Amino acid sequence: MANCDEGYNCDRCGEYVENVRESELYLRYVMGFVPSTELRREPERHIRCGPEFAQFIVDDEFDAIACDDPDLDKRKLPHEVRERQEQVFTRAWRRLQEVADSDVTVEDYPFPSD
Repeated sequence: MANCDEGYNCDRCGEYVENVRESELYLRYVMGFVPSTELRREPERHIRCGPEFAQFIVDDEFDAIACDDPDLDKRKLPHEVRERQEQVFTRAWRRLQEVADSDVTVEDYPFPSD
C-alpha cells in the first residue's frame, strides 16, 4: 500500500496485506506515528499481527485481540491509561475504515485538525 496502495507482505505472518483497512502501517500513519515520507520505508503488517497495538481497538466491528506479551498487555496498565489508549487507537482504526473506500487522498488520512 505504501507504493500506490498496492500492498506488501506482512513482516510478521508473511501474508499479503490486502488494503489499508487491515494495515498497521497506515493505522500508525493516521495516528501521526509515521510521516508520509516514511510510508515506503516502514515495514508493513496486518493490524491483527501487531497485538501490541490491536489490543487497544475496541469496536463492535473489530474482533478483540489480546496481547500475550506480559510487558505489553494492556490489562497491566492503569485503568485511565488503558482507556485513553483504547480511545486513541479505536478512533484511528475508525478513521482508517472511513478513508479506505473514500476519495480522501493519502495525505489526508491522518486525523483532521481539531
